Amino acid sequence: MIDFGGINVTNEICEITCIHEEQVTNSKERLKNTNSKDLSSLFKILSDENRFKILHALAYEDQLCVCDVANIIGATMANTSHHLQSLKKLGVVDSKKIGKLVYYFSSDDRIVELINLGKQLEQGDSYE
Repeated sequence: MIDFGGINVTNEICEITCIHEEQVTNSKERLKNTNSKDLSSLFKILSDENRFKILHALAYEDQLCVCDVANIIGATMANTSHHLQSLKKLGVVDSKKIGKLVYYFSSDDRIVELINLGKQLEQGDSYE
């Protein structure tokens, strides 16, 4: 048992149900104004390594055709197309067809910012 400011904690689990009611209420209110389901879906789709590689490539290139993206991520055309469609459905990439080729491009510049922030966090840099 650990004594934490007069509160006994067993196995790092509080023995009371809520001590900071105001903070809990504030957090719940902020969550009401956040579409946590859509936001978690964004991070879930970005957590896939191939999708991250695609977004990273499109963040620095104006556009890439599906075959080039497949080469970049080392995947089949079918698998790459599936990833690209998922990213398009999420609204972070868009496409255009030129002749027989389909080109994809980043549709939101904030993705570059998100990638750069992720790199900083991964490298242990301060984000403040």
